[in-house]
Amino acid sequence: MKEARIILGVDPGSRVTGWGVISCVGRKVTGVDAGALKLGDRASMAERLERLHTGLTQVIEQHQPTAFAIEDIFYSKYAKAAMQLGHARGVAVLCGAQAKLDVATYPPALVKRTVAGKGAADKAQVAQLVGAILGWKELPSLDATDALAIAITHSRVSMMTAGGAVPTKPNRKSQEISKLFGKTV
Repeated sequence: MKEARIILGVDPGSRVTGWGVISCVGRKVTGVDAGALKLGDRASMAERLERLHTGLTQVIEQHQPTAFAIEDIFYSKYAKAAMQLGHARGVAVLCGAQAKLDVATYPPALVKRTVAGKGAADKAQVAQLVGAILGWKELPSLDATDALAIAITHSRVSMMTAGGAVPTKPNRKSQEISKLFGKTV
């Protein structure tokens, strides 16, 4: 019998970060748990990032994932919002790295296309289809269902690739930085 892969999907946000855990055995995907870390509207950015780190670390410790998948950053016309999202995404990636997990990233359009069949699906459509895929009658928050969609995307993509994780393609600068720390990308 094949061993289950436990995938943690993360939908990063500077105010709310969704997370979802699925179990995969072969092609069968089962929902394990999902939730949203509410980081606080009035807290400083530093406080929210600390809450994010603490919360995701607890989720990782509780569920012991074997893979970590996160939504790639999208381009925003609001520079401040994009920077704040980048900070939250960076903390989430750090949590995965600290747990020694391979971190896979997926663009939002690919996640939507994988789950809903089209890259322009709205959050409600994605949530309904995630519920159908997992057989859940009651759905968690939209942030949590987005995170589950990211985990489902990783399960499907990793089945098609030999290594399991689909890391982002390193650029020359990241390779130079990695050499400084003795790691190859």
